[in-house]
Amino acid sequence: MTTLGTATACPNEIATGRLSVGEARDGSDIGLPVAVINGADDGKTLYIQAVSDGDELNGLGVIQRLVPQLDPSEVSGRILVVGIVNYHGFHVAEHRNPIDDTKLNRAYPGDPNGMSTERIAHATFDTVTRADLALDLHQGSTSRMIDETRVRCGSRHRLHTECLELAKVFDCGYILDQKGPDGQLARTAPNEGVPTIDPELGGSVGWDHSSIERGLRGVYRVLKYYGFLDGSIDINPQTRANGFEQYGSPKGGLVTFYPGLGDRVESGDPLFDVTDPFGRVKSTVTADSTGVFWRTRRLPQVATGEYVCSLGTNLDEY
Repeated sequence: MTTLGTATACPNEIATGRLSVGEARDGSDIGLPVAVINGADDGKTLYIQAVSDGDELNGLGVIQRLVPQLDPSEVSGRILVVGIVNYHGFHVAEHRNPIDDTKLNRAYPGDPNGMSTERIAHATFDTVTRADLALDLHQGSTSRMIDETRVRCGSRHRLHTECLELAKVFDCGYILDQKGPDGQLARTAPNEGVPTIDPELGGSVGWDHSSIERGLRGVYRVLKYYGFLDGSIDINPQTRANGFEQYGSPKGGLVTFYPGLGDRVESGDPLFDVTDPFGRVKSTVTADSTGVFWRTRRLPQVATGEYVCSLGTNLDEY
């Protein structure tokens, strides 16, 4: 028997329920939606979560499609799922938790007696530590971004090889292998012996169905490779970036990009023009390094110093 919150599943069963993380302002219980898939045969435990950032919905799109497709009679081991982690941010379509204005993916491992975000982080982290592997499904917020997977434990971490293998199995085609900020789940969970990755499934307002399909394919690849489902997969070479450069605008105006997402650029290549409302170029920004055009802002208007785009740099084929 496997339990997560109020969801309890015997072998060869699927159950859904709620994981309590506190109370709302009216005193009603706040419960995160959870699912337990308990396979017919014994095996590893996989943890999956989505919507750690309240406006990042593509991971939820993956879970919405994944759970109804899974037949526990064909599963070995257990799959623990938290469908919506940032409960408060999700309900108002905001990145941070509006109750305490905190980014949840900087709060791990959390605190059972802390602020709202810390309590949610603690409850979900406690579940992560029961797993053998973890997938924290994200996207590039509401900006535009390639599909990629992030390894955040750092190259000197004892589980770096295992995390990198998990990212390669997930296979978005691009990997950002760079130590993450304190409090990220993909940085913190490996300290507890759980290989964890942070798939970034594009970037959109609402759902991007092509990124959701890539994420769903990635989860199934993980399920097959690690023995949760029968089947085999091919491991493909991917582009790995060990650096990440962000570019702001030197002028205020309207942005026009030269490369498209995923394009290779060389040092000195133009990245974008900033024009006035009449199309006159005020400034052209060029790449400082060779890299992949990784992410851009969604809206064309920018103020001086405002974020515009990012490159993945220090590339190799892994």
